[in-house]
Amino acid sequence: MIDDLAQHRVDKTGYALGTTINLTTFGTIDDSGVNKAFNLIQEYEDLLTVNRSHSEVMAINHSSGIGAVQVSSATYSLVKTAINYSRQNFGFNTTIGPLVKLWKIGFVGANIPNDDDIKERMKLISPDDVELNDHDLSVYLKKSGMELDLGGIAKGYIADRIRDLWRAMGIASGIIDLGGNILFVGESPTHSDKRWIVGVQDPTSDRGETIGNVQIGECSAVTTGIYERYLEINGKKYHHVIDPRTGYPLETDLAGVTVFVKNSIEGELEAKRLFFADGPIPDWGVGNADIYGAVLIYKDGSFTAIDVNVI
Repeated sequence: MIDDLAQHRVDKTGYALGTTINLTTFGTIDDSGVNKAFNLIQEYEDLLTVNRSHSEVMAINHSSGIGAVQVSSATYSLVKTAINYSRQNFGFNTTIGPLVKLWKIGFVGANIPNDDDIKERMKLISPDDVELNDHDLSVYLKKSGMELDLGGIAKGYIADRIRDLWRAMGIASGIIDLGGNILFVGESPTHSDKRWIVGVQDPTSDRGETIGNVQIGECSAVTTGIYERYLEINGKKYHHVIDPRTGYPLETDLAGVTVFVKNSIEGELEAKRLFFADGPIPDWGVGNADIYGAVLIYKDGSFTAIDVNVI
């Protein structure tokens, strides 16, 4: 009897990008797909991280106010995308590094900075002060003390590159889970309708507790929320999503936003767009065939679904 190879799965779990990574391929006879994906993650982390002293992004940061730094095409492409979206001023800002390091929420030394220090750092977080050179593939931060932080977009970019890798290897189906960022590749081989079942995290409960499920085809499901990393002082919680427009944690009624899109990098950005808007945006996704829907969950436990059914 021949086994159903299409449903045969290979799983691998590891730690990278500051989170637990879970990779699954279906229809493969060995673990080369998941192993090569982990190698790719490591290569990108080495280029993009700001959590250790050496990377291409840290080379840019160390040269702020001094001169332009030439980087690889991958790093340049991602920085350029991040800057272009940052200039839309909807809340996402890749130059937020100085503020993140001032608050340190989620890291050792987390604190509530004084207002004067916040105002000084606010002078360093303008994406208009980043000079991009397409010919040289170079990036220049014009003011000394400026810092890029790609943490709000890098996982989406990397997930999309893993999908490219798997497709090049002939892997037709799989799951890329980068912690809060999930990309479903191809059709689900384990359900007769070929759709995936996505559990929407309940931000008011422990990880793994959901408000319900969404059945959907190939997509990326990306979640942004304020429920996992925060600083609590005198009974008040200060979450890690810093609003670059104020310098303080974002004031919002939302606890979490999950978007369903074609590409994971777009999911990162659109989840933040809705989150910073503090609710649904009129005509959001209209005319963009790559955006499938979203679920917005409020601090009181209620939720709003846009173009998807939660069951």
